[in-house]
Amino acid sequence: MAAPPRTRSPVTAPGPGGSIKGTGSDAVALTFDDGPDPKSTNDLLDLLKEQGVKATFCVVGSRVKTHPEVVRRIAAEGHTLCNHSWQHLQDLSERDNGYLMWDLQSTNDAIRAAVPGARIDYFRAPYGNFTPRLVEFAARFTMKPIYWDVDDECWKSSTYGVGPAMTNHMTTIVQRDTRPGSIILSHENLKPHTVATYRSLLPWLKSHFRLVALP
Repeated sequence: MAAPPRTRSPVTAPGPGGSIKGTGSDAVALTFDDGPDPKSTNDLLDLLKEQGVKATFCVVGSRVKTHPEVVRRIAAEGHTLCNHSWQHLQDLSERDNGYLMWDLQSTNDAIRAAVPGARIDYFRAPYGNFTPRLVEFAARFTMKPIYWDVDDECWKSSTYGVGPAMTNHMTTIVQRDTRPGSIILSHENLKPHTVATYRSLLPWLKSHFRLVALP
């Protein structure tokens, strides 16, 4: 049986650049970045539906344009959509004003081309590289900047592979570090091990926390 989560105080401190690091309540939010992926995102959606859990998907505009049908499914099944930039540039915050306006607008346009009238209330900077300037640009589009306080490190495949060692690593981090108000960072694009991990981790999370999509 998994150990209970370590006793920790609710999330209150802001993230980089004044971004949002917690849900603002006792609820925990699962967030999945870098999709849509026609295989892994759909597999994850199947799992979330089976478990009755809603999540937040931080989607990349260029991938939305290629796989709009996956974004339509995300929205149709009641999950929250978040702008994660057009092509996930690490130095996005250093780009000029014109580029930033184009990037955020193009991503929103791609999402709304797939889901007309979609609410896009959140923005996540690639790699979490928020600066006050990037937070201000998100505000121009009335998007709240979301960070995280738990990183499941699913991206460390060069160290842990994509099998049981990775699943154990991700599970250990999430069970150890999640607390009331946490925003958990994960990724599903080209990461089938994320689906495999959350297949066993979701029941544990549901038994310890109230899971929500960001409102």
